[in-house]
Amino acid sequence: MEYRNLGKSGLQVSVLSLGSWLTFGNQISDATAERLMDLAYDKGVNFFDNAEGYAKGKSEIVMGKILKKKKWDRTSYIVSSKVYFGDGGTKPNQTGLSRKHIFEACHAALKRLQVEYLDLFFCHRPDKTTPIAETVWAMNHLIQQGKIMYWGTSEWSAQEIMEANMVARELRLIGPTMEQPQYNMFHRQKVEVNYNQIYKNVGLGTTIWSPLASGVLTDKYLKAFPKGTRMSMKGMDWLKERALTPERLEKTRALNELAEALGTSLAKLAVAWCAKNPRVSTVILGASKTKHLKETLESIEVIPLITKEIDDKIESILNNKPAHPMW
Repeated sequence: MEYRNLGKSGLQVSVLSLGSWLTFGNQISDATAERLMDLAYDKGVNFFDNAEGYAKGKSEIVMGKILKKKKWDRTSYIVSSKVYFGDGGTKPNQTGLSRKHIFEACHAALKRLQVEYLDLFFCHRPDKTTPIAETVWAMNHLIQQGKIMYWGTSEWSAQEIMEANMVARELRLIGPTMEQPQYNMFHRQKVEVNYNQIYKNVGLGTTIWSPLASGVLTDKYLKAFPKGTRMSMKGMDWLKERALTPERLEKTRALNELAEALGTSLAKLAVAWCAKNPRVSTVILGASKTKHLKETLESIEVIPLITKEIDDKIESILNNKPAHPMW
């Protein structure tokens, strides 16, 4: 396993990590979740990603039971949670980024995950109804109390991240260390262009999600629509309509042929392509079966195969390279 610093921080995170969205406490059994975490940890993964909103808190409960059972050295792994969506409550203050919800969400996550502190705590979305200064202060207080080590954002705009950093500097507080954006061959703008000035000015770590574009960047959808995938889950029609477009499937077929020519799979190639980007601190893998996780954990071996020539072929197939501003 390869390890990278999370932005300009001293925290080292495995370049491949394991996430629990849609799987833990929902799509898979607790026994399968345990096998996935065992496999990941044995292969050198040290970051396990979670959130209060995943399965309305059940995902954290499942992960917490596994962590307690395994009794891994607490210094050997990194665990995260995210605050914004809540764990199912719909009353005022049960969602968002107010000081009240941030503190209560942190305490609830600590209880569910059965840990004394969170290594990473993300603001899962920006909150237009709460001043950023209130959110920055709340995160700083949690750091001072030893309840979280680093805080960051998820799916925030470059402007919002910079505003949080400016507030932190003005008030001499600790600003966000990392951002968790979607990043894959089909979704590139934020990571490759929008955050460029933030990388340079404040140093931003990225814990990217959906490297396989919700499974589109595999060979599973190239023939008949399979059963048991996340897109076949109840309530995920929106994901299916957005992800499985004719244009994407056409590109996926071409990418799959390229992967086969390289002697690898499209899934490995897609993950390796994300990990090859030096702006990516870690690629969060999702899996419902151990065989799929075994496959994507081998993606590190594919990175050296993406030479300049292969990268040019990928870009030719994708034809979506973001334009950089001329300033």
